[in-house]
Order: sequence, then structure tokens, then C-alpha cells
Amino acid sequence: MPLNLPIVLTWVRIAMIPLLVALYYLPSSMIGELPRDLIAAVAFIFAAVTDWLDGWLARRWNQTSSFGAFLDPVADKLMVSAALLILLSLGRVEVLIALVIIGREITISALREWMAQLGARASVAVHWLGKVKTAAQMVAIPCLLYGRPLLGLDLVWWGTRLIEVAAVLTVWSMFYYLRKAWPVIKARQS
Repeated sequence: MPLNLPIVLTWVRIAMIPLLVALYYLPSSMIGELPRDLIAAVAFIFAAVTDWLDGWLARRWNQTSSFGAFLDPVADKLMVSAALLILLSLGRVEVLIALVIIGREITISALREWMAQLGARASVAVHWLGKVKTAAQMVAIPCLLYGRPLLGLDLVWWGTRLIEVAAVLTVWSMFYYLRKAWPVIKARQS
């Protein structure tokens, strides 16, 4: 396992997941609802920034590795899934939206693994739809974690609209990836 700054940033993101979850298991009398939600939103924003930064640094410094390419999306999916489950328990996101997003992440991760084993990983390479979906999620989730107005903006309303957009893009991108993989799958069956 190579150890470089991009991979360390990815590990930091993974280590933040139990910390984020722990914030919501502490008695509210210990920390208070507003500080808890603020810390969670800032932690998620930090994780989103490190997600972008580790990829940028890995490419810029030519420190890409197969381990980093594996670990980075796992860290992202774990962080998003944990945040969605927290939001679900707080009643700030609908069950269907959480199921769609988490289900798609599992499905596409499995599809990419399968395509890699078939030597056809490029057929399900990241597409702009997936990037836009990720951007919508990464803005929506901290808005919903914070869960109150900020500087006159109704963050819950905006977060809800963006997570709905992310859910639609989630389904759209899943069908896109499945359609791209289908010829490979069909060819392997014959």
C-alpha cells in the first residue's frame, strides 16, 4: 500500500465517518443541537474538499495508484451513506431518496468491479452525469446537516431540492452506466 498525501487525505475522510456519526449519538445536552449540526456540516464540507483535493494532488504530483483509485470512491460512498442515514434518522431526507442514492452506489460499485474483472472497466468510466450528481449531493448534504437558515437562505429547502436533483441524476446515471456495460455483459454471455 503506497502512502502519500492523497492517500492520507482519503484515510482522514474515512476516519471522519465515525466522528460524524458519534456527534449524533452524544446526548444533545452535552453539545447542543446547533453546535452539533454546525460541526457535522463543516466536517462534511471538509470531507468533500479533501475528496477533490486528494484526486487533484494525486494527478498533479503523479501519485496515482490502484490502491488510491480503489480507496477514494469507497471513502466517498461511506461518507455519503453515513450522512444520508443520519439525515434519515433526523427526518431531513426521505427514505426513498436515501435508498435510491445508497442503492445506486452499491450497484455501480459492483458493476465497476465486475467490469474490471472482465477487463472492461473503461466501459463504465466516470461520466459527467455522475460528477454533477456528486456535486449536487456534496452541496445538499451539508445544507441538510446544518438544517436551519443561514444568512437569509433556507438551507433545508435548498438542500432538499438539491438532494432531489441528486436522486434523479442518480437514477439517470445508473441507467447510463448499465447501458454502457450491457454490450460487454451480453458479449460475455454468448
